[in-house]
Amino acid sequence: MSNTTSMVNYQPEVQLKPHSSVEDGLAMLIATFMISFAMLLMQSAGTLTGGTAGLALLIHYVTGIKFGFIFFTLNLPFYYLAYKQLGLQMVIKTFIAVGLLSVLTEIHPLFIHVQGMSPLYMAILANIFMGLGFLILFRHRSSLGGFNLLALFIQKRYGIPAGKIQMGLDICILLASLAYVNTKLLAVSILGAVILNMILTLNHRSDRYVA
Repeated sequence: MSNTTSMVNYQPEVQLKPHSSVEDGLAMLIATFMISFAMLLMQSAGTLTGGTAGLALLIHYVTGIKFGFIFFTLNLPFYYLAYKQLGLQMVIKTFIAVGLLSVLTEIHPLFIHVQGMSPLYMAILANIFMGLGFLILFRHRSSLGGFNLLALFIQKRYGIPAGKIQMGLDICILLASLAYVNTKLLAVSILGAVILNMILTLNHRSDRYVA
């Protein structure tokens, strides 16, 4: 009986194989392409998101300064946190991902113009794209800096799921933007933030996934 029990409970040790540099590069390119397209949808709909991207988008609406430039600049102070807590490799990958996103957000409008779509539909679609893009980045030990890095650090240090941390920060930023968007667009934006962070909460858990 004991032998049967031990056989049932036995789980072979998983040998983790790190991603290659080529795999990391392709993953970051695909992820930032998806997220930058999501940002195009949000700008077209006039909706917002949370995190550093949401703060950059809000500043873009208020000042008219290019989103890519604002986003890249806002992330600079967070690289020190990443270096001290998450390692140099994470900093390098994050720097590359932020740079790619900043460039791609300026390239998309040259090829596609989104008009006539419901803001609600665009917000849902955009946040699904963003959630999937973030998952790809996280699985390849990268991020988009800012609150992503903070959420990953807290998850690593205290075991609190990154999605829950990110959701709280996102909603705070969205509420702070109430003076610049109408209530309807704010409600749509909050719904989008919930969808995004539910994707992260359900699919990026250190106690469930090893990849």
